[in-house]
Amino acid sequence: MKRNKIALHLFALSVIFTLFIACDKDFSTIESDVLNPDIATDFDIKRDSFEITTWTKTLGPYQSDGLSLNGLGIYDDSFGRTTASFVSQVSISSFDPSFGENVVLDSVALYIPFFSRITDQDDEGDPIYTLDSVFGDQPFKLSIFENNYFIRDFVPDGDFNENETYFSNKTRSDGSPISDMLLEGTPIEYLNEDGSVNTENIVTISNEAIILTSPDTDEDEDEDPQVVQTLAPGLRLMLKPDYWQQKIIDQEGETVLSSQNNFAEYFRGLYFKAEPVNGDGSFLLLSIGFSTNNITLHYTRDVASDDSDDDSEDEDEETTEQDTFQITFGPNFINFSENEFNPPITDGDDVDGDSRIFLKGGEGSIAKIRFFNGTDVDDDETTLNAFEAWKNDFVETDESGNFVRSKRLVNEANLVFYVDQDIVNGGEPNRLYLYDIENKLPLVDYFLDGVVNSIPSISVLNHLGPLQRVDDEPDGEGIKYKLEITEHINNLLLRDSTNVDLGLAVSLNVNLEETFPQREIISSEDNLTSPLSSSLSPRGTVLHGNNTEDETKKVYLEIYYTEPNN
Repeated sequence: MKRNKIALHLFALSVIFTLFIACDKDFSTIESDVLNPDIATDFDIKRDSFEITTWTKTLGPYQSDGLSLNGLGIYDDSFGRTTASFVSQVSISSFDPSFGENVVLDSVALYIPFFSRITDQDDEGDPIYTLDSVFGDQPFKLSIFENNYFIRDFVPDGDFNENETYFSNKTRSDGSPISDMLLEGTPIEYLNEDGSVNTENIVTISNEAIILTSPDTDEDEDEDPQVVQTLAPGLRLMLKPDYWQQKIIDQEGETVLSSQNNFAEYFRGLYFKAEPVNGDGSFLLLSIGFSTNNITLHYTRDVASDDSDDDSEDEDEETTEQDTFQITFGPNFINFSENEFNPPITDGDDVDGDSRIFLKGGEGSIAKIRFFNGTDVDDDETTLNAFEAWKNDFVETDESGNFVRSKRLVNEANLVFYVDQDIVNGGEPNRLYLYDIENKLPLVDYFLDGVVNSIPSISVLNHLGPLQRVDDEPDGEGIKYKLEITEHINNLLLRDSTNVDLGLAVSLNVNLEETFPQREIISSEDNLTSPLSSSLSPRGTVLHGNNTEDETKKVYLEIYYTEPNN
């Protein structure tokens, strides 16, 4: 019995070993037949390019409420000038606050950090910052006002829970304007370093850390001020306390500080208005909805302390202590922009296409892209339209146009766009966003890209290839964008997808488009929207279109495919 079991085990092992050898032999044979260049004669890899139609589509004012970023400042490029401002509601850190007795408001500090990262250290070990989403380093005028315009959450006469929408040209969804007179209420004054009022309201841009200090004390060996806190680079303005004393501190015990609804009606927010200085300025993208971005009221108050000893009677002695009260931004924000484009951007030719296509973020423009005259499989069985003729070269279909088998296997498909450096004067976006303009969705290649992470600059690199620059220098002139759309093309060939028009836009952050809806546009064209990452970006570029006079830079669709020799 024992011998039978051993024999059975040996037999099973021999069978498995034989199967393993057979599989290994089969695999080796297949590998050598396909990959060995001396044997692989059954297939050729070829490349064809196909003409497409591209044209410019201008965008009207975009829905600018509820954005995660807020533009502020002056941006100049080859298109002209964009001036961005915004209004923000404000909230208080606690309701029904008790500030104490004999409150003295010492200082009021507004702090909004820039996007930045530590890239090095100086000789003393202090961090050196590199700024991100800060365009330019020139000062600009920043006026801050108490906003008297009430920002509503819902449409008063609309459907249940219908949200109110606001647009970049200072209008509401019903077209009614937001008055500058209401936005520009009481001016909020801020101070120079010497304590005098900054009457010109000029702010500067710096990548240096903000060092907060206190006066030297006798306990320290040197006479240098004591470092209290180090803040990342940003806007830090010392506001004149008088206004905040009356607006906040003096309202202790009043209903206006008892709830957010009451406070939002009482203090409707702040309007940040940017203007150039000596015809110049800088542009900032700020995310001010975080609690670290705030207005901090620093004050002292009297406190009673029991100071007794064995030699004296117990008595209460009045002393002071320091405290803070914070005002944060939000929950609602509205971005505003004013464009001075010279010449103005106009709609292109949607039939024959354009020689140049103009892409500009914000209230700018996108491009539309059409494959094979926009045709699709039709009921005419006698003649082939442009799309059917192309499809017929790659696949065999039945009478209904359904896929039967492949004639050519698509290895890679790309859209290639060349930058027109004769028009562009630097500042091109590093990334573009390609999408299904009809369904307002990314292409399938976006979701299948193997390079996806939380850092936008190095995310979705295969599908949305970054701008190729001269000598690969970060600030080199832009040459071209190469956008891979292999799976989109395979869907057209193999899965009977509709041959829809595509949209092309500048992108500030390619990661936003997977989860955030597109922005509504005021336009004569129904359902026209703008990708969120384009609405947020001030950048623009000019690309050669399908009618360019320079054939070497003409936009095209290139397809690499494998075709049997027979």
